[in-house]
Amino acid sequence: MSDHIKSEVVDGVGTILFNRPEALNALSPELVQGLIDMTHRYEHDPLVRCVLIRGAGETFMAGGDVKGFYRSLREEREEHLAGFERRIVTGHLAIHRLRRMQKPVLIAVQGAAAGFGLSIVAAADLAIAAEDAFFSLAYRHIGLTADGGASYFLPRIVGERRALEIALLGERFSAQKALEWGLLNWVVPRASLEEEAWKIARKLAEGPTLALGQAKRLLRTSLEATWDEQSAREAESVAAMAATQDHLEGVTAFVEKRKPRFTGR
Repeated sequence: MSDHIKSEVVDGVGTILFNRPEALNALSPELVQGLIDMTHRYEHDPLVRCVLIRGAGETFMAGGDVKGFYRSLREEREEHLAGFERRIVTGHLAIHRLRRMQKPVLIAVQGAAAGFGLSIVAAADLAIAAEDAFFSLAYRHIGLTADGGASYFLPRIVGERRALEIALLGERFSAQKALEWGLLNWVVPRASLEEEAWKIARKLAEGPTLALGQAKRLLRTSLEATWDEQSAREAESVAAMAATQDHLEGVTAFVEKRKPRFTGR
């Protein structure tokens, strides 16, 4: 794997670190491929019970590699344009896996989350940011429309009118605004971001992984379901979770008045 992505598994938390700090963690083919590889690995690794995504250096992700776009458009325009749609579709595979995987995905943001960086924040299950972080759907500044699922996720999180404001104006907005609009769950001082992110990630990793994954699936699909469909899905899910070892451990711990020790099975 390229050095543009670093990863490790600690205490059930699978980390994905964007590692191009000299380029503000802007997307590169190597970074995209690394993200695709790691989402596949973590989705299927039973030892990974939560995924934490971070950016190295002072910036979470500055979006696309605009300097690379400039070079390709001037030096190899036909080849660049011919493969553009394919590259977008390929990158969307990682977003699809983050949404689909039956374990929680947490994002920790410092500095800028722009373009595709904002799309990843919107796609995640939970998000924490430093109080000095800022966000921008910056595509309009280079004459493009958004990718990474931003046009799907943002209206569902912040509402259609606010999503249009974010996309059409492309202005920066603060972590506090992102919190008020529902894009973030927590805002913390920059100095404590890593500590607080790990605290949340470990709590998720220590939880009943199968039940958390099912809760994620139920909530993710609820807006496209009728009440009858969703009520049936809930009943099916509860019945399936009742047969897990974690459910037995949970009720046993409750009766014994102790903290449950879930294993994700």
